[in-house]
Amino acid sequence: MTLIYFAVIMYYKYYGVIATYHSLQQAKKVAHVGESTLSLLTPYYLFLFVDIALFLVLIILPKYGSIWKDRASRMSRKVLTCTISASIVLCVLNIWPAHASLNEINKAKSMGILNYEVYKVVADRVEKEVLIAPDDISQEAIHETKGIPTLQEEAKFYGINKGMNLILVQMESFQNFLIDLQMDGQEITPHLNQLIKNNTYFPYFYTNAGQGTTSDAEFVVNTSFYVPKDEPATSSQYMNKQLPSLPHLLKENGYDTATFHTNSVEFWNRNRLYRAIGFERYYDQVFFGEDDPIAFGASDEILYAKTSAELSMLDKQDQPFYAMVISMSAHHPYHLPEEKAKMKLPERFRDTLIGDYIQAQNYADVALGQFLDELIESGLWDNSVVVFYGDHQGIPMTGLTGNEKELMNSLLGHNYGYTDMMNIPFIVHSPSGQLPSVINTIGGQIDILPTVANLLGIPLGDQLVLGEDLFNQVRNLIPLRHFLPDGSFINDKILYMPGNQYTDGVHYELSNNRIVEGGSTASQFLDAQRLLDLSNSYLLQLPDDYSNQEK
Repeated sequence: MTLIYFAVIMYYKYYGVIATYHSLQQAKKVAHVGESTLSLLTPYYLFLFVDIALFLVLIILPKYGSIWKDRASRMSRKVLTCTISASIVLCVLNIWPAHASLNEINKAKSMGILNYEVYKVVADRVEKEVLIAPDDISQEAIHETKGIPTLQEEAKFYGINKGMNLILVQMESFQNFLIDLQMDGQEITPHLNQLIKNNTYFPYFYTNAGQGTTSDAEFVVNTSFYVPKDEPATSSQYMNKQLPSLPHLLKENGYDTATFHTNSVEFWNRNRLYRAIGFERYYDQVFFGEDDPIAFGASDEILYAKTSAELSMLDKQDQPFYAMVISMSAHHPYHLPEEKAKMKLPERFRDTLIGDYIQAQNYADVALGQFLDELIESGLWDNSVVVFYGDHQGIPMTGLTGNEKELMNSLLGHNYGYTDMMNIPFIVHSPSGQLPSVINTIGGQIDILPTVANLLGIPLGDQLVLGEDLFNQVRNLIPLRHFLPDGSFINDKILYMPGNQYTDGVHYELSNNRIVEGGSTASQFLDAQRLLDLSNSYLLQLPDDYSNQEK
């Protein structure tokens, strides 16, 4: 019980939601991210283990233990039965009034942690999910649910980059507030700042990653489907399916496909993910080596140097390629080696999560700048669509001290909030030069697949996608499944978080994070949940791919 309490607190501090038995089943991953986990530990959490210390004393000094044992053996069976019965009744009385709440954080607060954990086990067994019938799942149904029209005419910018390479750069823990941000006159991300001036920038773009964080972002971007509710996509039944995906789509249109990541491919079951979504090859820790390590693999400098050399070789083939490049040096807890620091932190930011985060992202930007230079020098910049986006939040709302909150607020000029936390950049480089410089359409990682397919002139055909081509839609509806309570979503103006019911939920204005009255409708709340159901129902009813099932 103590370990459950401890795990729930640690999980909440980083993810901002309550861990359940689904999440606790992933506990073995903690060994791989030990430094990140330890950084979340606050010394007073250790008071949770006082009861275990007392039990140890009783074991070491058995004479005291025997006293309690004798007293327990003399307890009346009736008294014991009544005590247990009263405890069960009290638990039920705590659980039942809150069971209908939409917000699982409120549920856990009302029920108590252990009651909530038991409730989740029972509820998941009793409340079986009803899948939407395949005949009711279509692209038109998705658009109707979002309240947007299905495009009837030829899409704008369709095929302007036909036949070109596609390079996706997924930036570790990168949030949008870093763009154009300065610290005491120092630019934190000078290379990305330059990118947004000369390419297409989407400032209202949001993460759809789940508890699998980076690997979940890979899944969403490459499939345009949402991650499952209670576990990482890479640990779900989805990996047993014949998944429609961007690599499969591009392969059918003559592309070579590869993905680059300096960590081991086994972490978060990426080996299964890459088979399921159809990458022809992957480059992982075996390829990049273990020299110059940062976080869980070789540094971003090594990643980009070796990747750019490999991309130049791929470019010499007769076919275009799709390459996904995943950075990692700016991984939580952002402990950058001192010799890698490229900027001087003001004294007030030293030894804080904020300061470490900014220093790590500044280094990641410098390494990215070297990659850009190599792409330009090799000629790849002029014959490739290159996309940059963050994978997930880096500064959790629930993991900041009072001082760190003040530092964030002073940096941003407003109170750091949920809209800041979920907001990531999305930047598109198109050699055609025809695209607008800024697009304010609301988007998310779910939208990347149809957006790049449009630029490359590759029709989706019968391939279902939950996302939208952001060059051809001005409205959107995006459910947010993780890092926020279930039922949260984003529409064109606000981020909505539910309370116990829809009516007592909170609306945050996307432009400034202020709490406002209204901005969404109850039907949008239901529609957002239906989008998740459509995604899950479609994937679970796909044919099995036995070659990718776990042995």
